[in-house]
Amino acid sequence: MNTLLFGISGLPLGNGSTKFNYATGIEYAKSIGLDAMELLFVRSVNVTDNNKSFILEAKLRTDFYLSAHGSHYINLNANESDKQEKSIERILKAQEGLSKVGGRSLIFHPGFYLGDTKEDAYHTIRDNLLRLPISGVDYRLETTGKGTQFGTLEELVSLCKEISSCKLCIDFSHIHARYNGKLKDFKDFAKILQYVSDELGKSVLEDLHIHMGGVNYNEKGEQNHLPLLQSDFNYLDCLKAIKYYNVKGCIISEGPMVEKDALLLKETYERL
Repeated sequence: MNTLLFGISGLPLGNGSTKFNYATGIEYAKSIGLDAMELLFVRSVNVTDNNKSFILEAKLRTDFYLSAHGSHYINLNANESDKQEKSIERILKAQEGLSKVGGRSLIFHPGFYLGDTKEDAYHTIRDNLLRLPISGVDYRLETTGKGTQFGTLEELVSLCKEISSCKLCIDFSHIHARYNGKLKDFKDFAKILQYVSDELGKSVLEDLHIHMGGVNYNEKGEQNHLPLLQSDFNYLDCLKAIKYYNVKGCIISEGPMVEKDALLLKETYERL
């Protein structure tokens, strides 16, 4: 990509008087200066035969970027093989739904350790990811926010090296929460981007998918999302590092303030 887009996770809030759907939400988000939306498939794939044409039309008319967040019930390291199969099915259904509306990136958490060694969990998840078909949708592996979840930056970078169909989704807030408030200043964010560039190549920074937002956490990791200005997440230094490395791609703002925090990120970045 040749630019950096800013967008929201799920539907916008608006002024409270309008209930948005995906099509009208895209149009509203575009009208206030945003560029992207992450459709939420976390409970079900809510792109249907009834709404897909309206979503696609709004996307094309506004030149909007669409991604989707896959099911929260994906666990490619489940103890039972049938649960691993169902996880594959959930990924494929999400990929199909996103494809129907011209979306590009499918983001999901690969799984949990469940008492396995990190090495064993890695191998099981890798083997399941290798089963996913090549398509026009990128499978984006998201860094996770709790120590029980598979998905450290190092694990996901290694998977991206091995599996050509997989790309990275850096959730800076998850990394911050996973390590109990680790990301303090510019150098901490820069270290992450430099590591990704060193391991996967500088070109990866030209097409990166990023999540960012306020986060509440404790020693066990992520608890819940917060408004950016009510959290200790240093979004200013994070954006400075993104600017310094000339990152391109898409930044999705996650949290209860939805478009307000997305606009805060975009406007702050443009002032740097």
